[in-house]
Amino acid sequence: MARTRGMGAQRDVRRREICDAVLAVVDDAGIAAVSLTTVAAQAGVSAGRVQHYFPSRAQLLEAAFDRSNERAVDRITALTAQDPSPRAALTAVLTDLVPHDDATRTHMRVRQSFTAQALADERVAARLRDTYGELARRLGEIIAGEVRTGAVATEEQPEHIAVRLVALAEGLAYHVLIGAHPADAARRQVLDAVAALYP
Repeated sequence: MARTRGMGAQRDVRRREICDAVLAVVDDAGIAAVSLTTVAAQAGVSAGRVQHYFPSRAQLLEAAFDRSNERAVDRITALTAQDPSPRAALTAVLTDLVPHDDATRTHMRVRQSFTAQALADERVAARLRDTYGELARRLGEIIAGEVRTGAVATEEQPEHIAVRLVALAEGLAYHVLIGAHPADAARRQVLDAVAALYP
């Protein structure tokens, strides 16, 4: 039984390594550049090894998308470890959407690539709708909790506020990625938007 668990853990590590390679390819050249050969070269494995873990390109892209979100969750968890307050969590999630270092830059370049792909690919669009829906729900729950405690005073639906804040952060992220707006100023605008919720 222990051996099976060990083999399963090793399989998970290999899958994550391949997904990380996909993210690197997308970050560098976009989704169109993702293939068995480009991912295998990036990961330092054979194309057959990639196909063994991900029989289709669609499965490979879906797994990489999930891996990107997993890495974002890890970053946010680390950021809120010292201050687990609702406001800190809200701030951490929203500021993580604005590229300001290698990790967040890669994450948002990948996210923007998937967003562009979703305009012509319903399967990707459905995945993004689920992701954004879950993000709005979770942030909405944080805001609703702050309303209940009196920390936030608003008559607007908490989930609507969450959607607006995410849209602000990701809209600014696009401008940062193409060099139209500085990252520090964009992050300050997101912080100001969060602060405006609190009297």
